[in-house]
Amino acid sequence: MNEEQFINALNKLRETASEQGNVLSTEQISEVFSEVGFELNDERKALIEEYLNKNHIGIDESVDPDSYLTESEKNYLEEYLDEIKLLAEVSDGEKRATIISALAGEAGSKKRLVEIFLPSVADIAKLYTGFGVGLEDLIGEGNVALAMAVEMFDCVEGPDEVEGFLAKQAMDAMEEFIRENTDVKKADGKMLDKINKIADMARELSEELGRDVTPEELAKENNISVKSIIDAMFITGDKIEGISKGQTK
Repeated sequence: MNEEQFINALNKLRETASEQGNVLSTEQISEVFSEVGFELNDERKALIEEYLNKNHIGIDESVDPDSYLTESEKNYLEEYLDEIKLLAEVSDGEKRATIISALAGEAGSKKRLVEIFLPSVADIAKLYTGFGVGLEDLIGEGNVALAMAVEMFDCVEGPDEVEGFLAKQAMDAMEEFIRENTDVKKADGKMLDKINKIADMARELSEELGRDVTPEELAKENNISVKSIIDAMFITGDKIEGISKGQTK
């Protein structure tokens, strides 16, 4: 079993868990890896358990999503749920009737369906806390997805599929938001590393020459582009020590 197969198996587990309230059985884990001929020894099991734990996925029992919330997030969630409590209150019969009417295209029922499912979006958001984004942002993304989802019932076959469809749309939106946020942080980190390296190069060359250096001199000495240096200077507001702040040649 190669690395790609291992990653694919982990992704399959994560998809299965998302359909089961973020919990997997020991048997399901063994089955997924046995299908690709991967024998689970203690070391491999530990790696898999670590991966699942980082993704808030429980093994044989659900993980308490509240355990990942900060105190401020807990306070926000309590206030938010209080605000939407009256909007979301509904009997099973009313919810069923609203779903059927929304599937038929009735605008008022679609709006009502969004209100009914607001608490469900908040519950889903709790499953995605601890991944570098705030609970409030996750709920916001999920609510936007919910409002869009009630306009997409053409791909839903019947009333029994509606709740699962709405939940998946909210989950997909939150996961995409987390991915985008992670990509931005990675890009910011790379840019910071680049600026720090340029700052080190500038300081060393400036000390060697006994004066500030021009971007062209620094670029030539270190075999990097002048544009990279100019960009770094711009981002830092010309605060890189050792580089001349005058016009480039």
